[in-house]
Amino acid sequence: MLLLGFVLLIKGADVFVGSSVSIAHKLKIPPIIIGLTIVAMGTGAPEVVISVTAALRGGGSLAISNIIGSNSFNLMFIIGLCAVIKAIAIDIRVISKDFLLSIFGTVALLIFMLVFNQYIPRLASLFLLVAFIIYLTLLIRKAHNSKEEIEEDAPKEFRPLPVLALIAVVSCVFIIIGGQLVVDNATQIALAIGITERIIGLTIVAMGTSLPELVTSLVACKKGENEFALGNLIGSNIFNILFILGLSGLITPLEFDSALIIDASFLIAGSLLAFIFALSRKVISRREGFIMVTLYSGYIIAVTLFL
Repeated sequence: MLLLGFVLLIKGADVFVGSSVSIAHKLKIPPIIIGLTIVAMGTGAPEVVISVTAALRGGGSLAISNIIGSNSFNLMFIIGLCAVIKAIAIDIRVISKDFLLSIFGTVALLIFMLVFNQYIPRLASLFLLVAFIIYLTLLIRKAHNSKEEIEEDAPKEFRPLPVLALIAVVSCVFIIIGGQLVVDNATQIALAIGITERIIGLTIVAMGTSLPELVTSLVACKKGENEFALGNLIGSNIFNILFILGLSGLITPLEFDSALIIDASFLIAGSLLAFIFALSRKVISRREGFIMVTLYSGYIIAVTLFL
């Protein structure tokens, strides 16, 4: 049932993104806004549903560990793997602000965890959500100022708008059902084999919900679009930490396992390491990518066996 939940989540998100982009093109919405809103929400839908569902059912540790685990997987494993395949050349002027914002979001989360001690109140979650809204507003304003226009060679969509809307709605239903299956069965598995929601959230759930990002990034790497993969993953991390966690905690205050402080600290350290790699020579080399993958693998082994 857990695997079925993941299938519904991933396939539902994939179909939702495709149909939503087609709707946006028909309505002549600029590509940059499609990417920042519809596609970001579509690829982040598994994390949204799982974290919100877990929060509503009192699983604050699962909600938070899912986000921290997904961001660590995106940053250390997927970016590292892309760099191992082909070194990532980086225009640090373009990516630095987003990179620093993703670090800022995680630092803010860690501070909240330390100050409020096993409990994140609604006010702290509201801070994260407001930060995301400001970030999104600035990006959209920047897009309009640069006068980006609809691509003339955008793929033609021949299906009528009502059909596309129906497909989008059905895919959302798949995402919701899949999210419920994942939360329910991941929790039952954790209880059955005597491990915590934190471990399940950091490993199985986090990696499962990051499958869209993994597939998208590997395809981009094979096409030589490594910088696109990097930007996509950093953007996903910002969406996860600011929007999803902010929304989950605004719905209901999040109680969590204090051991998650270690995981948030690892994410910050990994983010700083990746940023230093990118800043030092404006490239993440194969050797640096291997270091990132190795560190992440060691961290997962340590979390599973010892922490």
